[in-house]
Amino acid sequence: MLHQAKSYIKYKRNAVGKHGVHSPFVFDLMRQVFDKNDCFYAFKPIELIRENLKLDKTKIEVLDLGAGSKKNNDNKRSIRQIITQSAKAPKYGQLLFRLVNYLNCNIIVEIGTSLGMTTLYLANAKRYGKIYTLEGSPEIALKAKQNFKKLNLKNITLIEGDFNNTLPTLLQKLKQIDFVFFDGNHTQEATLNYFAKCLEKKHNNTVFVFDDIYWSEGMTAAWEKIKKHKEVTTTIDIFEMGIVFFRKELPKQDLVIKY
Repeated sequence: MLHQAKSYIKYKRNAVGKHGVHSPFVFDLMRQVFDKNDCFYAFKPIELIRENLKLDKTKIEVLDLGAGSKKNNDNKRSIRQIITQSAKAPKYGQLLFRLVNYLNCNIIVEIGTSLGMTTLYLANAKRYGKIYTLEGSPEIALKAKQNFKKLNLKNITLIEGDFNNTLPTLLQKLKQIDFVFFDGNHTQEATLNYFAKCLEKKHNNTVFVFDDIYWSEGMTAAWEKIKKHKEVTTTIDIFEMGIVFFRKELPKQDLVIKY
């Protein structure tokens, strides 16, 4: 918690708005994606599911193959606890919706489904795209599938199992990927491992988004290494997430943006 607090103070001190950005690409991205707060048609049904999950006291078995939870290490947790402690706030799901929509990402990989709230935003952003989402805990995966059915979404493939096995198998089947959301196993080693694997299927316009980059010192160290990678050009730090671009036409720069 101390690491997160110190990191947040640093973020607030360094973050700039769109008028502090010199890159035309990033300026337009901020104007069209970050600064927008339009309520799209898909948002209300997704948030209704969230509100219902917050009332669900049903306990399920949680198989945690990653770094675990900072708030609850009990392997029996209620749906209400999981959605409250683990799911991203609506503003971040909606940001990813706009990002996928604006950048026209069609092949999307999500590492870490949880109850599927972020998946619902990604899938609604690209109804004719394809979302592959990976979850390691069987009972959580089952609940996520139930949530997908509530919105009758047909473009989601949920793959259950250990990411170390399921991610390489999935990537072998894909020619390329447009968008990856890294939200599973918040350890430095695992994050860098998944990053390296997904790099093999990226193209010039691919976008990687890393969740919880200040969750721990290890996650922050992973983020710093990713920013320095030779194939990475522009990165955007919004504290809760780190966004990575590989576009060769962009300058090598690391931006800290208010959000």
